[in-house]
Amino acid sequence: MRYDVAVVGGGPGGLAAAIAARERDARVLVIERAEELGGILPQCIHTGFGVRVFGEDLTGPTYAQRYINRASELGVETLVDTMVLEVNPGHITATNRRDGVLEIKARAIVLAMGCRERPRGALGIPGTRPAGVYTAGTAQRLVNMEGYMPGERFVILGSGDIGMVMARRLTLEGAKVERVLEIQPFISGLRRNYVQCIQDFDIPLQLSHTVVDIRGDRRVEAVVAAEVTPDWQPIQGTEEVIPCDTLLLSVGLIPENELSRQAGVKLDEATGGPIVDERFQTSLPGIFAAGNVVHVYDSVDNVSRAGERAGEAAAEFALGKREEPDRRVDMQARENIRYVVPQVLDPESLRRGEQLLQMRVNRPVEKPVYLQVEANGEVIRRRRLRYVRPGEMVNFVLRERVYSQLRDVEEVWIHVEEANG
Repeated sequence: MRYDVAVVGGGPGGLAAAIAARERDARVLVIERAEELGGILPQCIHTGFGVRVFGEDLTGPTYAQRYINRASELGVETLVDTMVLEVNPGHITATNRRDGVLEIKARAIVLAMGCRERPRGALGIPGTRPAGVYTAGTAQRLVNMEGYMPGERFVILGSGDIGMVMARRLTLEGAKVERVLEIQPFISGLRRNYVQCIQDFDIPLQLSHTVVDIRGDRRVEAVVAAEVTPDWQPIQGTEEVIPCDTLLLSVGLIPENELSRQAGVKLDEATGGPIVDERFQTSLPGIFAAGNVVHVYDSVDNVSRAGERAGEAAAEFALGKREEPDRRVDMQARENIRYVVPQVLDPESLRRGEQLLQMRVNRPVEKPVYLQVEANGEVIRRRRLRYVRPGEMVNFVLRERVYSQLRDVEEVWIHVEEANG
C-alpha cells in the first residue's frame, strides 16, 4: 500500500490533517484503531464544539461527522479497527482481522493518536481495589454511548474538563455528586466548565484536597479526603470520610506517544509530546504530529486547526513543494510558562506569514500580566493579558516585523511578567 500521506489516528486532529493534505492533491490514508472515526468526540454529546471553526455551537458527534463527511467527499481512504504496530520514516506496519499484517509506504506520516487519561495506578492512592473506580472518560462513554450508569453516589477527583462535564451529566441523570476534589489551589479545567457544570448545579468543590484512601471490599463504600499542603502532602487531622459508591478520576491527560517514542521522535518532557517546528514536523523529517498527541489542547477547534497545519505541511513534504530549513530558533519557556509549542521555529517562516505560539502557564495570575518574547536580552514582542490560567491555553502571534531580530539568534525566551498599573 503506497500513499503520499498516512495519518495515524482518526480523531479531530487526524481528520483535519487528512482533509488538508487531500485538498492539496496528496493521496491520503487514515488508520484508526477504533471501529469508527471521530476519536473521543462521539461520546461528547454536550455542546461547546465548533464555535471557532464552523461559527456554530455543536455537539461532539455532530462536529466529528462534519469532518468525516468532508473526508469521504474528498476521497480520503480509511482503515478502521486497525492497530499500528510500528512507525518509521516512510513506513508503517499495521494489522487488523480482515487483512492480517499491512505494510504501508508513505512519503509523509502524521501522528495523531490523541491522548489518554491518567489511571489510578499513576496516582498512588492507597486503599483496597474494589469495583467503582473509573476514569471520567470511561464513565462518559458508559453513560453516553453504552447507556449504563456506573453508580449512584459519586466523588470526582480532579477538576479537569471531562470531570466537570461529567459532574453535570451525572447530576442530570439523577445521580448525586457528593464532592469534586482538586489537589491544586485552582481548578485545572476551563472556567466556563466550572461555571456551567459546577456552580450552576451547586456541586461542592474543594480545592487543595485529595483522596488519601479508598474504602470498600467488593464495591467502593467511601473515600477519605484530606486537605494538602502546597507541596501536595496530606495534612493530618483534616481527613473526612465521604460515603459514595463510585470514584471518578479526572486528573489530567497524557499525549499518547508510544509510537512516537518507538519511531525515535524526540519528546518534550514538559508536554509529553513530540518536539515540533512551526509546521508540526517532528525531529524526524517526514514525520509530523498534530492535536493532543503534541500537547493537550483546551478546545477541539484548536486541535482541528493544528491538524490542518500539519496536513498542509505533510502534503508539501510528500509532494516536494518545500525545502527543509537551514536553521531553527529554540523557543524557551521561562518564568511561569510551562511550555511553548512549537518548540523550534524557522525564522524564514515569518516571511511567509504569521506564526502562532501556544503555551500554558504553571499557575494562575488573576490580574493583568505581560507576555513577553525576548532575544539577546531585548524584548521583541509584548502582549498585555487580563489574566492567565493553567486551564486556558495562551495564544501568541509572531509576525514578519520580528524577523530581523530572530534571524541571527539561537534561542528566544518567553515569560510572564505582572503588569504594574
